[in-house]
Amino acid sequence: MGKRIVFTGGSGKAGRHVVPYLVEQGHQVFNLDLVPLDCPGVNTLITDLRDSGETFNALSMHFDFQGLESGEGPAPVDAVVHFAAVPRILMRPDNSTFQANVVSTYNVIEAAMKLGIAKVIIASSETTYGVCFAEGDKDYHSFPLTEEYDVDPMDSYGLSKVVNEKTARAFSMRFGADIYALRIGNVISPEDYRMFPTFLADPPSRKRNAWSYIDARDLGQIVHRCVETDGLGFQIFNAVNDTITAREPTRAFLERWAPGTQITADLAEFEAPISNRKIREVLGFTEKHNWRDHVPD
Repeated sequence: MGKRIVFTGGSGKAGRHVVPYLVEQGHQVFNLDLVPLDCPGVNTLITDLRDSGETFNALSMHFDFQGLESGEGPAPVDAVVHFAAVPRILMRPDNSTFQANVVSTYNVIEAAMKLGIAKVIIASSETTYGVCFAEGDKDYHSFPLTEEYDVDPMDSYGLSKVVNEKTARAFSMRFGADIYALRIGNVISPEDYRMFPTFLADPPSRKRNAWSYIDARDLGQIVHRCVETDGLGFQIFNAVNDTITAREPTRAFLERWAPGTQITADLAEFEAPISNRKIREVLGFTEKHNWRDHVPD
């Protein structure tokens, strides 16, 4: 049976693909955002998640007018998926970005826990690996980038995501809940594949994304699998597709374009430098949208 899911930030670039995927899987979704989402069957509640009262209220409401028909008050929520955030640096002042992302995440998780919602999935980021928004040309510590990596961002956005992971772990321990943090790679919508020839022609331009990506539709599958997988407590998962955005095999490519970074584990022939082995092995993720199927040779 489908789950009742509160999704924050469903109107954003990733959310507008993930929410329809969840609906297709039979889930009932309630979107909390500052702008509406055009998705049949999904109501958007305009919510400022920086306000703890609004957040608590939004997580304990009817999803739509049909909820009134039961006469028994709002039905229980099975999971919260928290994607809402200032999505990168240089959109708002740094302190505002950090504050909005950290406070909203704290409010969402706290409200979910105190309302008895036992599953929360939050959007963390590849920026936690410290290179995406770094000052200057910074090298990664090692490849592949796994969930055990010593994250060290120097920017307000990446730092907010590290804090959010720690917040998630704290609440998971306190309440014995499943809270999964997805370190989401560079999100690629179907229309974005037109940019891949430029990426391939300019390898240094993709270093900040570790030559990895996540198709927005495959991200929907990952979120669905997180919703359906119980009992893992606090977990961090890299949310990326299988393969490197390069035509050259991964090891040879990295030795050429990232010579300052040690390769410390085996890499499959075209494996993405941000490793998604954990979501494949633990969640059963199976990639459906390899970039090679969308980009001409």
